[in-house]
Amino acid sequence: MQLLKFVPIKLCLYLILGILAGHYFDVKIPIAVIFTLLCIGFLAFVFFKKQTKNTSTFGVLAVLTTFSLGISAISLSKPQNQANHYSHQHYNQQHVWKFKIEEALKSSIYSNRYIVKVLSMDGRATTGKIILSSVSIPDMQKWVVDNELLAIGKLSEINAPLNPHQFDYKSYLKGLGIYHQFYLRGDNHLQTKHQSTTIYGLAATLRSKITSKLQQANFGTEELSIIQALLLGQRTHLSETTYTHYKNAGAVHILAVSGLHIGILLAILQFLLHPLERLPKGKTIKLITIVVLLWCFALIAGFSASVVRAVAMFSFVAYALYLNRPSNTFNILALSMGFILLVINPMLLFQAGFQMSYAAVIAIVWIYPLLQQLVSPKNLIVKKIGQLLSVSCAAQVGVLPISLFYFHQFPSLFFVSNLIIIPFLGLILGMGILVIVLALCNSLPHFIVELYNTLIHLMNTLIAWVAEQEAFIFKAISFDAIQLLLSYFIIIATIFALTNINFKKASYVLVGIITFQIWCFYTTYTATQKEDLLLAHQSKNTILLHRYGTTLAVHVKNKNKAERIITDYKIGERISAISYKKLQNSYFVNNKTILVIDSSAMHTKQATHYVVLTQSPKINLDRLIDSLNPKEIIADGSNYKSYIKRWKQTCLKRKLPFHYTSEKGAYYFK
Repeated sequence: MQLLKFVPIKLCLYLILGILAGHYFDVKIPIAVIFTLLCIGFLAFVFFKKQTKNTSTFGVLAVLTTFSLGISAISLSKPQNQANHYSHQHYNQQHVWKFKIEEALKSSIYSNRYIVKVLSMDGRATTGKIILSSVSIPDMQKWVVDNELLAIGKLSEINAPLNPHQFDYKSYLKGLGIYHQFYLRGDNHLQTKHQSTTIYGLAATLRSKITSKLQQANFGTEELSIIQALLLGQRTHLSETTYTHYKNAGAVHILAVSGLHIGILLAILQFLLHPLERLPKGKTIKLITIVVLLWCFALIAGFSASVVRAVAMFSFVAYALYLNRPSNTFNILALSMGFILLVINPMLLFQAGFQMSYAAVIAIVWIYPLLQQLVSPKNLIVKKIGQLLSVSCAAQVGVLPISLFYFHQFPSLFFVSNLIIIPFLGLILGMGILVIVLALCNSLPHFIVELYNTLIHLMNTLIAWVAEQEAFIFKAISFDAIQLLLSYFIIIATIFALTNINFKKASYVLVGIITFQIWCFYTTYTATQKEDLLLAHQSKNTILLHRYGTTLAVHVKNKNKAERIITDYKIGERISAISYKKLQNSYFVNNKTILVIDSSAMHTKQATHYVVLTQSPKINLDRLIDSLNPKEIIADGSNYKSYIKRWKQTCLKRKLPFHYTSEKGAYYFK
């Protein structure tokens, strides 16, 4: 199949290239918009002048117009390019802010967090989004969507990761257009009496009402959290254990309302509304009803990014079914992707969920028919099982490189969990919708509650059993962006080769594999040539990492607490062997002495280059500096903040460099 012959696919690719260009080169809005308008003008002139689209001039202009639309879309979506954005003001000073709650994030035992829209600053209309944090205490009110607050204070920066290869939450929020945060205290804010209602607020109110009705029906705690995730798009109530089970079983996609759920819902609606086709204009009525119901489901699920893109995509699929042209699936995917990126949000292109969603759907559409051609048993039961396995394998091939790049693990028993769950997911979703409707009507029979609760419990039990087979879960896989691109090159080349195999197509596959191997050898070799010594940051713990080639020596106070930091470093630096050692009082590396002073405050009297302060030692830093004459003082996250403040002042007075890992991140010894 020669995909690039389809016009929507070509235009979608040029649109994506334009978005990438606008994102990485930061094109100013006036330039982008003027260039786009000129392209549209020339395109219209050529079209009406020539009365034909089959000219090279028209083709070039169409490409330039689509490319420039991508640049304009991403430029207009960037917060810093919006005239009224708060970042153009002195936001790091005290101001009176007005916020509107847009989304409640998952709470921790320490804080409640929200995504809020900035409405005004000192009474002036302002735009932008920030993270709002409040201490999680009984007296502190929890806010709901559409609540409006007045608060006085200043915005603060979102912290960058303090340790190497740690998840960069700051960059993640930047992709959502969020750059700062605001901390609520008991005395710096109040709720306004008058507030406007948005569609997001209506959705949140409806979800809250549904949840309340389901709680009254006495569903189990874990079962209710699964129902909320499957049908309401709310994963904030899932326990860490349940989420980990689904992740390790390769079935976490079931918990996120996405293309799989909307596709099943579309199939159910197609079946239930089929009788409408007997009416005059019945097919049109059926299409409108299906699209409206799909978007109503998106409303219930809170219009999250994953739900909106899935509903948008399957709205196009529903239209294709209406036209009786479902076979032209690639055009549908291209049109839906272009619609989402242009109309909804071009920044979605850089989010893992968007990438995995489309990668899975494209892989199913492209690879599944090939797998069916290879194996087509005559036995009906074997055939259905084979089809489910083919769909699961096709989707997994599509998302595997992205999954390895972002999450660095591969659940090899994904086909088992999908084979168990997917056939019954339609029943689970359909029955769940029935349960919600009956609950809202106060007509939910107890036997349906028991049946549905048992069904969800059984699904959780099966997923937990699959997740417990840890020997089949491959974790801590190092996988970089170059490997990601080369993997997709190999996959695409292989698909083309299988459709019509010849020497040229086979050679592309071999070139991709050889290049992938060469890159793996190169990264492994460069890893063996590195040596690093660093003091990592962690609260109430001391972690000293000495990396030599692909081996890592970990000198740590609390091994279990440091596991996440060590694993991230191992993956990012391609470490093959790790050894654990107790912290020593001194180290001698490259002719330089590193003295570690802990709560015992014991230390040598000899001159030293570095002094590392851990576990809040009770020392007189002035005397220590006089006796040891260090070149630099380093303090990690295990020290009291009051001690840090005093040490910092001492070092400032003595004009001695002071590095605090909680502020400056991990310290690399030179």
